[in-house]
Amino acid sequence: MKRTSGIQSPARHVRRRTRTRPYALFVGLVLIAATSASVASASDAPGPLGVTAVVTDTAHSARVGALFSADRADDLTGNHFCTASVVHSPQRDLVLTAAHCLGDDGTDLVFAPGYREGTAPYGLWKVERRFLPEGWSRDQDEDSDLAFAVVTPGKGAQGKAVEDVVGGNRFVTGAATGATAVTVTGYPDSRETPISCTNRPKRHSATQQRIDCPEFTGGTSGSPWINGEHQVVGVLGGHEQGGLTPDTSYSVVFGAVAAELYKEAAADP
Repeated sequence: MKRTSGIQSPARHVRRRTRTRPYALFVGLVLIAATSASVASASDAPGPLGVTAVVTDTAHSARVGALFSADRADDLTGNHFCTASVVHSPQRDLVLTAAHCLGDDGTDLVFAPGYREGTAPYGLWKVERRFLPEGWSRDQDEDSDLAFAVVTPGKGAQGKAVEDVVGGNRFVTGAATGATAVTVTGYPDSRETPISCTNRPKRHSATQQRIDCPEFTGGTSGSPWINGEHQVVGVLGGHEQGGLTPDTSYSVVFGAVAAELYKEAAADP
């Protein structure tokens, strides 16, 4: 089931996911946080493993944001449907998400980095060009569920490239699954603030990796998996287009296809 939200998204054949009630999610996060002291932390991770919590507003968290249909740009609250993040590129205008978030129907989209509580504190950027692997465009191959988008300044962006405003994480291919812990950050459709969880990914198959983190419900498709060196080594999607349960999520293993797609998108003038 896709980790897009229950909100209508531009991706074709979006299936509804049971929405987590905001109160229940809040209670769950509080209980998780309360037990965090008993959870062992790893030397290569910023905190306890397998614990989900609300993300504080920092320079690095601002690189992750939410996707909206452009016709929702004046009414953001409750209307985000996927997550995306800024990755470093020569043109400083590139974001990464899951392929099933972008679709191919031409719907106009906007990206709000650091989105919180109905506001876009760093402005909005328009999705101008999309880069999806051939395997996804041809037959929605789960091993091709990643995508890049070139974004241009929109409302509140003051004419600047998105990376010049919030910075960007480095997109890395060929990283060994589970070599280090990673932090997954995304926007559940039941919340207006992002959540994150750190854990060590595991091998699911030669082309897919998985991570056990609670409460990653609809809306978290496209969430970046970031290691301690601020490198993106995964993106929530892939197998079962993100996973059938909110406690286990998947990502394509970034290999040759991902490297070639990044090269193409990063070279876009």
